[in-house]
Order: sequence, then structure tokens, then C-alpha cells
Amino acid sequence: MSAHNLYVRARQRITAVVRGKDEVVELALVAIIAEGHLLLEDVPGVGKTTLATALAQAIGGSFHRVQFTSDLLPGDITGVPMLEADRQSFRFRPGPLFANVVLADEINRGTPKTQSALLEAMNERRVTVDGHSHPLPTPFLVLATQNPHDFHGTFPLPDSQLDRFLIRLSMGYPDREAERAILRSGGGRFAAELPPGLTPEEVGQLVAAAQAVRVHPAVEDYLLDLVARTRVDPRLLRGVSTRGADALYRAAKALAFARQRDFVIPEDIRQLTVPVLAHRVLARGGGDQDTEVAAGALRELLWELPPPP
Repeated sequence: MSAHNLYVRARQRITAVVRGKDEVVELALVAIIAEGHLLLEDVPGVGKTTLATALAQAIGGSFHRVQFTSDLLPGDITGVPMLEADRQSFRFRPGPLFANVVLADEINRGTPKTQSALLEAMNERRVTVDGHSHPLPTPFLVLATQNPHDFHGTFPLPDSQLDRFLIRLSMGYPDREAERAILRSGGGRFAAELPPGLTPEEVGQLVAAAQAVRVHPAVEDYLLDLVARTRVDPRLLRGVSTRGADALYRAAKALAFARQRDFVIPEDIRQLTVPVLAHRVLARGGGDQDTEVAAGALRELLWELPPPP
């Protein structure tokens, strides 16, 4: 089966459960294909957990959910050494991070110390405990949710943590007909009714196909011009880092693949600019985590930046 047919099969499996959110589903799969992580910010009850579960089933991988609370410790996520029965040696007991898809539910309810336990896993695809490194499974995706910042008892994610997320999205409420379908189906569909998912090896085919997508030097210049302008634009106090530029580059290749192209076009860059970059910049007049102001500044910048001929 071709790589694109595999992508279509995975997408159909997710959209059978996540109704009326085709763009969200597409970008969530782009995050997987680009080997990145996904942050969903929204109010409770709009389908964030459903999307995470459907993603795990769609890529045929293992799934663990971690409910972040203020008393959660780093070892509760990464795992801890356990004393063997003979009391002469220790054996590492893996934590819930050792799964293909990890749902970090309400991540901003965890303390900064606990949030930091994710940094190495998300960047290096491994966990180090007591000086010993333990590789994480492939594929590996952290899908984190967080409540809006006017909710009590939350800790804002530090910039270093936000920068590890390839894409940041909001689910939003479903439209009327999609919500009607959800109500009539009892809130969702059973897994037995869904199309078959992929295997981790087939996910590897999707990743390889996206990596093979070509980017013309003129489109690369367009991306680099955009990044450079964020660093000098008066509407932004902090521009896009090199890691952010790389994230946009990889996501654009994955989106082009998802749309059955073997080359990136400027519209791929434009569509991904806000979900990939808005949480990486700091806008003048906005708070540290105010992505709405940052998103507005990026849209204005895109309007002013002419695409390549």
C-alpha cells in the first residue's frame, strides 16, 4: 500500500470518532508525520482526550494517559528504580512515558519541576534515570492538553517546554450538525466499528515519505524571510528561534505529503505559521502566553510579506 493510502486510512480512523474537526485532525497527523509533539489548549469536554485516543489507535501504537496534578512527581512519569526481591540490585520500572502516544492531560496543572521531566523525552526520545538512559518507543508523540490561563491552579508552561511542541491547536466547539451526530452516537463510536489502524512500521513509511518531500530554494527563502522578520518586527518582542524555523520546515513537508504533493508551496508555510510559531514568539502588548496577540501579529506579517513568484 502506498504511503498516501496509509495516511488516508489513518485519517479515516480518526475522523470516524472526531467529528467536524478535519483541519485539527490533519494538523495532528502532520505533527506525527513530522515527528513532533502536539499541544491542545481548550476548555474541558470538547474532545481533546478523544482525539488523543483516536490518534493512538490510528497509528497502531500503545497509549498512556497521565493526569497532571500539583502533587505529581517527575518519577511518576519517567519511571523509577525498584529494589529487586533479592535486595541486592535495582531494576528500572518504566513510567507512562514509555508509550507511542502519551496524553499529558491538563499539563499546566503540574508543577514546573514535573513539567521539566518531559523535556528530555520530547527532545531526545529517551529518559535518563540515575545516570542510565532508556530509549523511548518509535513512533513517540506527546499530546498535551492545557486549560485556558484564567482557570485556577495552573502553572504556565515555560518557554523551553512550549518550544518542544511542534504544533499548538485549539479544538473549539463542534458545529451544530457535528454536535448532533455526537449526541446521537452516545458521545462517540466503539473501537470495533473503526477502520483498521496502522502499524508502527507503516507510520515509519509516512515519516520517510514526508522527509522525501522537496522544498525549492525560493520557498526556503520565503520561510527564512518570514523567520528573519519576526526577529526585527516591532510588534514582536521575541522572534522565532532556529528550532522554530526547523519545526516550520518539517511541518510544511508533512503537510505537503498529506495533500498528495512531493513539493512544498508557499501556502503550506502560510497555513502553518500560526499553529507552529505563535507559541514560540512574544508579542508586544500581550502576556507571556497570549498566543492570540502573537497570532494576530504573525497574520499581519504574512500579509505584508509577498510570496515568491
